[in-house]
Amino acid sequence: MKQLTLKAPFSLSGKGLHSGMNITATFNPAPDNYGYKFKRIDLEGQPVVDALAENVVDTTRGTVIGKNDVKISTIEHAMAALYAAGVDNCLIEVNGPEMPILDGSAIEYVKKLDEVGLVEQKADKDFYVIKEKMRFKDEETGSTVTIYPDDHFSVEVMVEYNSKVLPNQFAMIDDIADFSQEVASARTFVFVREIEQLLNYGLIKGGDLENAIVIYDEPIEQSKIDEICDLVGVEHMHLSHLGYINPTPLKWDNEPARHKLMDVIGDIALIGRPLKGRVVAVRPGHSINNKFTRMVRKQVRHTEIQSPYYNPNIEPVIDINGIRKLLPHRYPFLLIDKIIEIDKQHCVAVKNVTVNEPFFTGHFPSEPVMPGVLQVEAMAQAAGVLVLNYLEEPEKYSTYFLKIDNVKFRHKVVPGATLLLNVSLMTEIRRGCAVVKGYAFVGDKIACEAEFMAQIIKNK
Repeated sequence: MKQLTLKAPFSLSGKGLHSGMNITATFNPAPDNYGYKFKRIDLEGQPVVDALAENVVDTTRGTVIGKNDVKISTIEHAMAALYAAGVDNCLIEVNGPEMPILDGSAIEYVKKLDEVGLVEQKADKDFYVIKEKMRFKDEETGSTVTIYPDDHFSVEVMVEYNSKVLPNQFAMIDDIADFSQEVASARTFVFVREIEQLLNYGLIKGGDLENAIVIYDEPIEQSKIDEICDLVGVEHMHLSHLGYINPTPLKWDNEPARHKLMDVIGDIALIGRPLKGRVVAVRPGHSINNKFTRMVRKQVRHTEIQSPYYNPNIEPVIDINGIRKLLPHRYPFLLIDKIIEIDKQHCVAVKNVTVNEPFFTGHFPSEPVMPGVLQVEAMAQAAGVLVLNYLEEPEKYSTYFLKIDNVKFRHKVVPGATLLLNVSLMTEIRRGCAVVKGYAFVGDKIACEAEFMAQIIKNK
């Protein structure tokens, strides 16, 4: 899959939820591997802040990213829309300290993304695949966020409030493609009992019944309700029963839980790479979401490249007979057993290392170790399959080394190992020359890596 960006810019305007300011945000196409960035065009020098978990500086009633004295608040709805649409690279220009709240959901962002469309870029999507369970728990609140291995991205959310109107709710999205229909329209919410305190903190100055679900779940004296109405700047209202006091009904019975699910997706977008994994969040909030994404982000930053996914039960893309048709190598120098992934840019081959390999006789009799040069040769053979597979008559061609650079051996390979060889083109093939980056993995560990150039030559 290729990375995606916008076909054209688009803008949305509205008031900020917390500042009350009129704000315009413009979403722009961005180059390969750019990620998500925010630019404060109202400030001198127009500073840019990367939308990454380590740049989150506040999580009070929203996600705030910042660098030095520059901040952008309430970014989670826009991030959720971009992430769900599959956008990898986007520059968001904003002329104020936060994103416009619009109707309190992500639907307006989704509509604009659908309107302008997306375009494929040259770089591949860089998925981060969850290979083992990861969990973060907030001991004070009991909130947890857990992510499990899965072959695609999904989210489950369970919310729990000490409220007669909003007790326990559950929401899930099993396919991110359903985001626009099942999640994007879910609005943010607030309890009447919280409003005065939030206003005293300088928050929700732009909040109203049009951009937030307001929940009346505890009886409050009329004088206090009048006081809250005055603070918010709305007409006095008489609340005769507990419930939702918005003029428009709920879009779903569990709309608050769906909005929390949206927040989880928006905060996970700050990991910086699309995920493959199943997220389960119990009593989530921006604070624990950020603590969790920081934990995952730390692993992402320290992972140069992940080992390919290998399921021995799945039939190979190219078996040993297919390999023998593409490569001239034979025993004892055919060093790949099958191909499990291949396209025009990359290839993943498998080499099962057994004690019966002839080179173990002398390397070394008392401590058998696969020679590093043969690991590089195995990668080169995988690269040979990559470049020859798409030729019309591959049997008439061979590939030969021209040079090898930046070779590193990190982990020894011994009998019983399954060597996963991941090779990819670094540039387009020009004049019959292919420049390739290769990694050899044992489990999740990099055993060897190298860059090499090979020439494709027609056999005489």
